Amino acid sequence: MEYSFAARRSRVFSVLAATIAATAALVPMSATKSAPSTQAEGEVVTTGTMETRRSGHTATPMRDGKVLITGGMVRNGEFVAEAELYDPTTGRFSPTGRMASPRVGHTATLLPDGRVLIVGGSTRPYQNVAQAEIYDPATRRFQATGSLITARNDAEAVLLRNGEVLIGGGSSGADWDRLASTELFDPATGKFRATGSMTLPRLSFTICALRDGRVLVTGGSVAGRYPNAQLTAAAEIYDPATGRFTPAGSMRIARHKHAAVLLDSGRVLIAGGSDNRDWRGKMNSAEIYDPATGGFSDAGKMSEARFKLTNAIVRLPDGKVLVAGGGGHAEIFDPASLRFSVVEGPEMDGRYFCTATLLSGGRVLLAGGYGENVEPSSKGAWIYMPPLKSVELRTGL
Repeated sequence: MEYSFAARRSRVFSVLAATIAATAALVPMSATKSAPSTQAEGEVVTTGTMETRRSGHTATPMRDGKVLITGGMVRNGEFVAEAELYDPTTGRFSPTGRMASPRVGHTATLLPDGRVLIVGGSTRPYQNVAQAEIYDPATRRFQATGSLITARNDAEAVLLRNGEVLIGGGSSGADWDRLASTELFDPATGKFRATGSMTLPRLSFTICALRDGRVLVTGGSVAGRYPNAQLTAAAEIYDPATGRFTPAGSMRIARHKHAAVLLDSGRVLIAGGSDNRDWRGKMNSAEIYDPATGGFSDAGKMSEARFKLTNAIVRLPDGKVLVAGGGGHAEIFDPASLRFSVVEGPEMDGRYFCTATLLSGGRVLLAGGYGENVEPSSKGAWIYMPPLKSVELRTGL
């Protein structure tokens, strides 16, 4: 691929050209643009397509720079067991083993030793998976590990400072019962054990590790189902030292199917979601939780209303946040100004329950999801490319 840096200093040209040649992982060969973006907030370009159509899948960054993609669904009732790897150096996807059970609505957590823990989800409609699996990049295979105490779908998981994984909430099965229970996975033993229960049962909520090692839980659906779901604005915090959850105030508005990400400041951005009308209740609002005050404050409005974007939000190396799911175009949140700006690029045909995964150099892989017509899910993938100014800052120009 050729790059043109007309109107740039010759020093910028030579160093950037060398950087790009040495780190092809930063710009896949299949990208549709001929040069890194000079737009204020970067741009989104297409990359290779996945082997399998997916939404409700997981995408986990590996130590070698590749991205592990597991499970998901092609359409309602057609779930996926196959996994694949995305290689940023080629912009291509390739198969990498098969899980013992097809899963959608599961979690995937990178463990301290470089393996990936796969937990929960549904293997077919209304049948949840209790058996957990671990992907080993050395063998490129999945192996069974312990079983959940409670089989759960659409749960949330987060890695704790001690290397254990907290898994909580979700649905128990066909009756859509919400779960307040949580459990811990210990990589040393391969087993799960119970820990404290949340103050509320939650589905379609968010979980986010704070700087001090505690975990923030926000929003979600606590009972019922569309169009009579009961949502909550309540937040709570899990303390690994005590194994207990305690109330942590309330968001400015009740929401579910939203997203949350830790900011450089230690605060948490909460974006989008919907009310109990789902498609007709999508939100463009955002708010910030400050652990220093225990309160929530307004964080401006996105360019479009978004929901079903829990796994499609990423904090970038410069401290800004890429919000990619739930809408046709990605946008950037600037914590300094509390403003959102649209990112240029093609409209994503997969937008709901897609994934966003940070790559080296500040680029982000966006993969899968489904569009306004719902079925089938997309095989599409895109790359967010940061503005040239950010590349200059990272290369010391």
